[in-house]
Amino acid sequence: MSRSIEIAKHEVVRAYKRVKANGGAAGADGVSLKDFERGLQDNLYRIWNRLCSGSYFAPPVKRVEIEKADGKKRPLGIPTVGDRIAQMVIKQRLEPLLEPLFHANSYGYRPGRSAHDAVRRARRLCWKHDWVLDLDIQGFFDNIDWELMMRAVRKHARCEWLALYVERWLRADVILPDGTVQQRGRGTPQGGVISPLLANLFLHYAFDEWMRRHHGGVSFERYADDIICHCDSQAQAEELRAALESRLAECGLRLHPQKTRIVYCADAYRRESAQQCRFDFLGFSFKPRNAGGRGKVFTAFTPAVSAKALAAIGQKVRAWKLSRRGGQTLEALCADIRPQVQGWVNYYAVYRPSTLYRALRVIDEHLVQWARRKYKRLNKHRHRAWEWLRGLQSRMPRLLPHWWTAIRATG
Repeated sequence: MSRSIEIAKHEVVRAYKRVKANGGAAGADGVSLKDFERGLQDNLYRIWNRLCSGSYFAPPVKRVEIEKADGKKRPLGIPTVGDRIAQMVIKQRLEPLLEPLFHANSYGYRPGRSAHDAVRRARRLCWKHDWVLDLDIQGFFDNIDWELMMRAVRKHARCEWLALYVERWLRADVILPDGTVQQRGRGTPQGGVISPLLANLFLHYAFDEWMRRHHGGVSFERYADDIICHCDSQAQAEELRAALESRLAECGLRLHPQKTRIVYCADAYRRESAQQCRFDFLGFSFKPRNAGGRGKVFTAFTPAVSAKALAAIGQKVRAWKLSRRGGQTLEALCADIRPQVQGWVNYYAVYRPSTLYRALRVIDEHLVQWARRKYKRLNKHRHRAWEWLRGLQSRMPRLLPHWWTAIRATG
């Protein structure tokens, strides 16, 4: 059989390994990674064969709703395992073409860049500039204009078939939670393998390049559609907001009228009156806080884990129902929760870790309840249960990550 598209088999194998490393749930076909691997060789061959022949069409995307810390729902689109692999093949081809184009201050979903890089730069620039324009693009992923998106893809894709497959993924139907099939006219499902790359390409032209041409003196950090701009005055921030409302409207996007805010970076030296003196960025809240060193206490505008992130952590801890898991040993219980706690510590303890550790104390409270239910000698003696926990922390500080890192931070 002759094939018009040159894709090597090892590209599909590599894509499969990356998809497997990322994990993820089954898509609309109900096939999990484990199910897919039962006929791995045949399944990978089928994807390769269809991609090479141009006959690969994107199956419907499964819509799921993830609850956010504020109680609202975030829609995610979960492609099938096979479709995630096919998307990864195309992403592996497109990403090396697009990466050199992207702005130095675009951090989201890019090789060698992280959210911490963006937060670190925002922290530094908040000390340098007095005002911040905190942008919120309303329903960004759901409102990407296909025509503009494909114009950008075709400008940089060296092969027409790359654009062909991207367009098929954009046009894939969505299966809603109630089972109905929805046809879309714009947007890219948040949760698709290729969606973050497409989002970066869209905002490269809609925002990054436009800022470079028209507001080159304004510094910013962008992590996908989370954007912070640094201004030297309130008037400059208001002018930029108005200009961006017009610019994004040209691209089919809209700034959220309530969530887009102008913020004053108040500290010990900047004391103008302003309605807003805090903003959230990538799970961190920037606001005036007491700081100190060498016996002096002063006010600094610094980041720490946000209230929304803390609420999400508390919700997750409650969902573990630790106090009701008396059938487990302490070691097994801690082994279950350790990876999640380590993830929180690794991410949020970078700035003002004491704020995080105070919140993680709720884990210790649940462990005390667990001990009181499990051990009769502690059942009616709460203070003894806390003595038991403190002794455990002293003897085995590495049992849970927030114990050990808190000891290191204070010691």
